[in-house]
Amino acid sequence: MQQVTKQTTPPAFQIRNVTLADMPAVQALYAHYVLHELATFELVPPTLEEMCARRQAILDSNLPYLVALIDDVLVGYAYAASYRPRPAYRYTVEDSVYLSPNHTGKGIGSALLAELIRQCEQGPWRQMVAVITQGGKAGSAELHQKLGFEEVGRMPNVGYKFNRWVGTLIMQRALGEGGNSAPTPL
Repeated sequence: MQQVTKQTTPPAFQIRNVTLADMPAVQALYAHYVLHELATFELVPPTLEEMCARRQAILDSNLPYLVALIDDVLVGYAYAASYRPRPAYRYTVEDSVYLSPNHTGKGIGSALLAELIRQCEQGPWRQMVAVITQGGKAGSAELHQKLGFEEVGRMPNVGYKFNRWVGTLIMQRALGEGGNSAPTPL
């Protein structure tokens, strides 16, 4: 008997800049991760108003905030934010990528992160950092490694969520010339 393998075609998706109209879906997706996953150390889902304020702060910093859609339904989002508030960190950003649990492993996260990197490289930023929680679902570290991030550190037991200690993996990649030359002033 011949075995027939069914090949599945990844769903067609669109990546674009976030709009204010996307924020209820972004907030709902993030709330899932806050309440059920270790991907974030938040314990209480932020309100829609708080998520909109965070979005505005990112856009005010001229950083990208992207969404992925399938048939006009939001299935993921990604953004870059300032890594730390002190001025010497101003050329370093931290990425965040969140996907609908039903849409992982389909190339959407890779496409979102690749576009986020591309857009950040068009600006003055020179390093991108990913802080990835350990002990949750696998995938984020592999996604980042696939797109050129390298492990630069681990911090065990720095968060406490769901009645357990959780550590973080820190990954980093250069943007553009990275540390090989002085950055363009902001």
